[in-house]
Amino acid sequence: MTSAERKKRMPVARSPSCSLFATPSFQQAALDRGITRRRFVQAALALPTIIALPACGSDDRKAIKVSRTFFSAREQRFIEAATARLIPGDASDPGALEAGVPFFIDLQLAGPYGRADRWYMEGPWASGTEQQGYQLKETPAQLYRKAIAEVDAYCRKHFNGMDYADLKTSEQEQVLHDLDEDKIQLKDFPGQAFFAILWQNTQEGFLSDPMYGGNRNFAGWKLIGFPGPRYNYVKEITEYGKPYPLPPVGLLGRDGTRIRS
Repeated sequence: MTSAERKKRMPVARSPSCSLFATPSFQQAALDRGITRRRFVQAALALPTIIALPACGSDDRKAIKVSRTFFSAREQRFIEAATARLIPGDASDPGALEAGVPFFIDLQLAGPYGRADRWYMEGPWASGTEQQGYQLKETPAQLYRKAIAEVDAYCRKHFNGMDYADLKTSEQEQVLHDLDEDKIQLKDFPGQAFFAILWQNTQEGFLSDPMYGGNRNFAGWKLIGFPGPRYNYVKEITEYGKPYPLPPVGLLGRDGTRIRS
């Protein structure tokens, strides 16, 4: 998926996240570190969606091992394959998989966000405009569960009995393109509605504070040159064009997270 194809949609973050502190030189600093412009734009799309939070002190607690919570094994394979196409990467240039985005989405869907606990969900159910936001009767958790099953069924019908995760990379990308362009009709809602929330949650997982399970090892923040919510930038904020020398920190300090998949 190219950045140009995604610029038309700027999703509003609904799951927990931390702010991205955009210094005047953060874009050029990221590019100077050898980051491709395509990957930079992919990550930077979510910059306006997040609210600043103060940093917390670090401690010596060990990370807690957490297994898959919401997704079934088949659903997990779908999410891993789809997010890997939305933000591709590898060990030397981390993308969605390396940053733990599927784990982040799994945790979000298992909690209040997945249940839409704080959303108005009483209807009426009518087709809204893009500016009106989420208009479906399904909670995010229900949306994912139904949509993944239906997209896999679509793939089995059109690709010789194979689930989405078993398709070639080019075929996986084409399915995502078709969902985004609403060429794949799902039973209870438009395919584009599922793609929109999948893309939104993928960005959130890549750029949120690591305490929520994504952005592992600060992969997203390192990509764009964001140093994290440090308590004080009084000196550095006037040093325009100068790279920030300290490593990223999250709300839980340099470790970043207390949960691991």
